[in-house]
Amino acid sequence: MSQTTAGGLLLCHAGPADARPAAHILRERLLLAPAGEWSVLVPEAKPWLRHGETVAEVLAGWGSAVALSSNWPVLSLWWEDGRTGFVLSSGFRRSAAYEWDAAGRPHGGPDPAAMRVLAARLGLDPVLDLEELERLTRPDEAADGDSRLLGVVALLARAGLALPSGLTPGEPADRLREAARVAPGAEPVEWSGWRDTVRAELAVVEDSPLGPWLRGPKARLAGAAQLAAGAPLMLWAARRRSPGWLAAGTLLVAHGAAALAYDRARRGE
Repeated sequence: MSQTTAGGLLLCHAGPADARPAAHILRERLLLAPAGEWSVLVPEAKPWLRHGETVAEVLAGWGSAVALSSNWPVLSLWWEDGRTGFVLSSGFRRSAAYEWDAAGRPHGGPDPAAMRVLAARLGLDPVLDLEELERLTRPDEAADGDSRLLGVVALLARAGLALPSGLTPGEPADRLREAARVAPGAEPVEWSGWRDTVRAELAVVEDSPLGPWLRGPKARLAGAAQLAAGAPLMLWAARRRSPGWLAAGTLLVAHGAAALAYDRARRGE
């Protein structure tokens, strides 16, 4: 690999239908392609590095943003100037990261903690798969940064990952972009304004466990209950001249009305 090669992939542990709305929040031009039971996101814009940022910083930030808006893990793979690494993001949980230098030596020493987190959160075998991951943290004169990252990708096949042809860690960003464009099922993902972004974020939330409380029978029931409780409380507080209870009643009414209005608006789309 050339010492000036730089690139990265964002691996979402979800299908394209779930990854697409989450990817909109990045406000970047991306290419989305199926990757087995996963999805892969590739930067389409050129250049996509700005303000002196490193590939590791950009990919880690993207992965964290997507993971915070979803309920599945996001694995950022990056390589730059001979160094390689990954960052695993999972919602609000602490990220797990690992890095190798050009000679395949672990940055900061062979600490296998990140590998244990990777295996646990992605559902890999806690014995056999973890042993192979931890082997990537030990000295190996025949290894380099690329081979270490390729070893991680090979193990992820056991978690359902199947990268499209040409989307190989270590390749320059231009080649990744071209390979993503011709990958089966590939599609562009581009930010098209705050309105679409908000809709995309709402779609992600509606598909989460909170979804039934945002729209549908449960949402309507909750909204009606808030109105039923808030309106009498407001009247009672007004007669008693109790500003605290009046504020509580007003808040209940506002939340209930907003919930019913949101459900009605979404049903009318």
